[in-house]
Parts: sequence; C-alpha cells; structure tokens
Amino acid sequence: MFEEKKLEIEFAGRKLSLSTGKFARQSNGAVMVKYGDTVMLSTVNRGKEPRVGIDFFPLTIDYIEKYYAAGKFPGGFNKREARPSTDATLIARLTDRPLRPMFPEGFTYEVQIVNTVFSYDGENATEALSITGASAALMISDIPFLGPVASVCVGRINGEFVLNPTPKQLEESELNLKVAGTKDAINMVESGSKEMDEETMLQAIMFGHKNIKILCEFQEEFVKLAGKEKITFTKPETNPLVKGFIDENGTEKLKEAVLKVGKQERQDTVDALKAELTEKFVAENFADVEAEEIPKEIMDEFKMYYDKLMKKLVRDSILYHKHRVDGRKTDELRELYAEVGSLPMPHGSAMFTRGETQALVTTTLGSKSNEQLVDTLNEEYYKKFYLHYNFPAYSVGETGRNGAPGRRELGHGSLAERALSYVMPSEEEFPYTVRVVSDITESNGSSSQASICGGSLALMDAGVPIREHVAGIAMGLIKENEEFTVLTDIMGLEDHLGDMDFKVAGTKSGITALQMDIKITGITEEIMRIALNQAHKARIQILKVMNAAISEPREDLAANAPRIHQLQIATDKIGGLIGPGGKNIKKIVEDTGALIDITDDGKVSIFCADLEGLKLTVQRITDQVKDVEVGEIYRGKVVKVMNFGAFMQILPGKEGLLHVSEISKERVEKVEDVLKEGDEFDVKVISTEKGKISLSKKRILD
Repeated sequence: MFEEKKLEIEFAGRKLSLSTGKFARQSNGAVMVKYGDTVMLSTVNRGKEPRVGIDFFPLTIDYIEKYYAAGKFPGGFNKREARPSTDATLIARLTDRPLRPMFPEGFTYEVQIVNTVFSYDGENATEALSITGASAALMISDIPFLGPVASVCVGRINGEFVLNPTPKQLEESELNLKVAGTKDAINMVESGSKEMDEETMLQAIMFGHKNIKILCEFQEEFVKLAGKEKITFTKPETNPLVKGFIDENGTEKLKEAVLKVGKQERQDTVDALKAELTEKFVAENFADVEAEEIPKEIMDEFKMYYDKLMKKLVRDSILYHKHRVDGRKTDELRELYAEVGSLPMPHGSAMFTRGETQALVTTTLGSKSNEQLVDTLNEEYYKKFYLHYNFPAYSVGETGRNGAPGRRELGHGSLAERALSYVMPSEEEFPYTVRVVSDITESNGSSSQASICGGSLALMDAGVPIREHVAGIAMGLIKENEEFTVLTDIMGLEDHLGDMDFKVAGTKSGITALQMDIKITGITEEIMRIALNQAHKARIQILKVMNAAISEPREDLAANAPRIHQLQIATDKIGGLIGPGGKNIKKIVEDTGALIDITDDGKVSIFCADLEGLKLTVQRITDQVKDVEVGEIYRGKVVKVMNFGAFMQILPGKEGLLHVSEISKERVEKVEDVLKEGDEFDVKVISTEKGKISLSKKRILD
C-alpha cells in the first residue's frame, strides 16, 4: 500500500532518519523526521498559480505541538490544543528565517510549511529539526528551492563545544546557540550566552556550520531517493515601458530624495516624487483612458520598479561610496540619550533613545504568585523574570489596531529577555519576580536593541542587583557579488533595503545574545568576524552613555515597591508553622496582610506591601517556629486556670504548665484567687522533658 523511502545516519551520537511515502501522501512534499524518539512531520504545499501584483514572497510556516507527543494533557477548560504557545510561535519564526531567503527572486506562489510534533522524548529538541525537516520536504517537492538548508544546536560545557545538547546539558552550558546554513555559508544565528567573547562565539558558529554540511549532504542523498522534478520558473521581467520611463525621469530626483536626513522628511519626499512620476506616466501613456480602465498590472509594476530603483540607489551609495542616507560613516552610531526615573509610580523606569528609535521601559517587582507558568512539551516551569515588548502603530506615525501581541512582538521580546537574563541575580540574591515592559514610542530600526538598553537601565533604577549593564546594537550588510560593506547601527531603511540584520547584545565582558537574519543565501566567516568586531566597538560606546545615566543598581527599592524577605526554617517546623488545617499560617496572614509561601525544604518567602508589615510578619513567623529553651524568660498569657495550676501560652502555638507550687514564694491555696484567664506576666522555663513545658513565676522573683 505504501511506497515508503527512508534514509538514516548517525548524528551527534543519535540516529537521525528521513522518510517519505507513508504519511501525508497528498502533500507536495512530506517528510517524517525522527531523531532519537522525537518524531516530526514536515509538509510543504504551494498554490496552483503565482500571485500577481505583489512584491513579497507569500510564505507561511506553522509549528504545531501535540501535547500527547510528550504524554501530556493540554491545559484549559476544553483540554485540547488551541492557539500556538509563545514557544511554538518563536520556533515557527526561527524556521522561517533561514528558509525564506532560499527561494528564487520573484517567486510569488503561495507556499505553506507545516511542522507537527507527534512524539517528543525530552532529549532531542525540535527547533533545529523544524528547519532541517522543512528543508528536506522542500527539497523533494516540485517547489523551486535553493537549498538544502540544515540547522544544529551548539552548547559549550567545560570549554568544549557540544553538538545538539540535551535540555539537561543546556542547564550546565554557558552557550545555547542555534545556527542554520547551507553547505557553503551561514544564513541564521540565534543564541544566548554567559558573556562570551566574540572569538569564542565565532568558533561556536563555525563548529555548528561544519556539522550543518553533513546534514545538507544527507538531504541531497535523500533527494536522489525521493525527489520530484521541479516546476519551471522564470523570473518575470519588468515592463520595458515602465522601466524606461522611471529610469529616464526619476533616477536623478530619486537620488536626491533618498539622501534626505530625517526619516519623515525622506519618506514624504520619496512619496511625493512617486506621485509626481505616476501622474506624468499616466498622462503620457494613458491620456485617453479612463482611470479605472488603466491596466492594474502595469500600475502595480510601476510602484514595484520605483521601490526597486530606490533600493538600488541606496545600496550603491553605501557599497561604492560608503555614504549612508543620514550622512553617517559605516561604523558610526546615531545620537544616543539615556535617562532613568522617567515615570513617578513604576518601581523602575527608563527611557533610551538612539536616533529616531525610542523605548520607554518599566520594571515591576512582584512575589512568587506573579511568576509566569510556562507549559510546553518539556516539563512545565515558572519564570521569575520576563520581558514584554509592545510596538504600537503610533511609533511610526501610522494608525493601526491595538490588540494581542503578534509574532514580531513576541520575537523581539524574547530576544531582549534572553539578553538580560544572563545578568539577572539568583533567587537567593533577589527573591522578587521581575517583569520588564518595553513600549516603543518611536521607531526607525533596532527597537529590540533599544529595549535591551532601556531594560537594563530600568532594572538598575528599580534596585534589581544585575551584575552590570547590557547594551544591544544591530549590524547591517550591503553585498553585491564579492563586494560588501558592514554597517553599524542600521536604521529602518537600511534594514529594509539591506541584506542582513545582525543583532548583538552583551556587557562590557562579552555577548549575552545574538540574532542574525539575512535576505541572501548566506554569509562568510569573514563578514561575521567584521560584524562582531564592529558591534563590540559600538556596544562599548553605548555602555558609556548608559553608565552615565546610572552605573549601579539603586540601594533602596522604590517607596511603593513591595517588600520580600526569605528565611530558612527546619523542615520539622513546617507543620507547626502551618498549624492544623492551616490555622497558624492563616492567622498570621490575616493579622499582617502578607503573602507567605513555604517550600518543602523549609524556605519561607514573605511578601508584604510595606516594610512595617514585613517586620511584623517576620517576627510572628520567628516566634512560631522558635524552640523553647530551658532557663529563658518569656512573656506568658494565662489561657486556662486549673485547680493544680494554669496553662500559659509563651509563644505562638507553645503552651506550658505553671504549677501551683511555682506561682509564688507563699503558699497558694486556690489558683483562681491569684490568677485569671488573660493575665500576662513573665515566666521562666524550668523543664521541657518529654516535650512538656514546665514554667515558674516564683523563680523569677528569686
């Protein structure tokens, strides 16, 4: 019934297999990827005809996690998979980035890639498999594709690089690097690291690329086994009427327009020239034609060629004349500004501005109850630090919908969070849950890196004891054949028209996060080295400006910041602190208004709205778990009078007997004659034998 074709290799000590012909047989390309006991199905399909009149490639990539793959139930009321998790969205983005540049220029067939995880063994992560599997499916389909592309993960433990480390190994690793590429070049990098130097990072990337070549050759063998013939595709030529008119009438004027320094002025000038040329083109070529009868495809081509010419003029200016549209040198930063305490009520706040990009960033401190639950195919866990990134339409002077964050916002927030996470204090040093929010108020490129800078400033302003500042910078590239120019601190136009967006974040000591996207098929080690070195130089300049605003965390938290204190109690005291049915702990919470969390190892975390409440709570807990010591004097309260003495509470939950013979030096005939319930006075502990506390008032009098 099935004509299954399968190929296997040993890779990083585990068996990797590609198979096709058994599942999803109606898809244009379908590959079942198995690595260890992790199994993913990658499918690709395309539209029947190319989409006309668009200037982008309509590629959609979906990454779907099935909870049953890890033997888990989905959460929520309906107990079924719904919208993608944040992690699933980020993996879909990660898959898109190295694949998108590998389709022929001008290819406008709609293409959809769906990667579905059907089995997950907890050892072999799916991020790199998602890229390799999608590439293999494209390679055996009839869709034109300039691959193969493959991806690996690289860790570093005890000074040695580790290929495709397990989640447990990554906990020990100082590096978590995802790298993708072809046999000849690298085309995607994503990493987090513990302040790694540039040379070691480059070595890690090249180590990854060496192993990527093996996977690319593996895919080529698989294509020989199962590949289809590719459809014929020819890049469409621009209408000669359109090209001739714009070249003759617009080239010189457009050269002047793109060199306007301000973003808004430049855009207005470019738009005005486009409108002027469009009007003239219509007047010369369609004077006797009604507006609605002018061929739409010709006017679409007019707009696309105008934008294409603008791109070429900007690129040529940078590549051959080293002249950027805003007048900067290729390694020059835009003007920088940093301030802290920008807002009165948040626990920490800062504003960071670089040219026409600005981030207003806040830090909020909370308790354990504010931790974020992360539920994926791996074991669920709680995050004590998280960062959210918002990009409203007004930041670029446009109108737009305000709603749930999109893929881009999730991706930028994740990158900024990763960059800052490596300098965050441990829970023992700082037990707060920390939320950072970056609201982009202006944008002209590199807003994710502005979020990192602003986030670092806001953390220090809130008194979070981060080790040192983290700064981020975005590098660009213009490349034609063998000629190339690397750009420092790219603005929006350079990002849009350039070949690379290489984001580098770190401290003065080393790199904490990398992210590289390119629009060409790959870049060389030489380009990577130049970009990393220029980024290091720029990072040091930015850190100087940030340190001038605030150079170390504030010693005191904001007056309105909550207070947290942690103390350790013996595990055998936990029951006494909680009390029967939670009676004791509920009483403390009721009296103080505190939130109290007790772990199985005896760690008690106290969260209060103010310092006085915290002090009271600490005292109550200390008294509750305190051991009664023989010879010590305590303030006691009579709780019950008996004919042989009185029971007294000397500490919360601790009662002892004051025998009639220990009340006074004189003989006491009737206890009720000298004591009544509610009386308070000092007593001395004279015995704790067999867990029974004996008290004396008489011996204090002695």
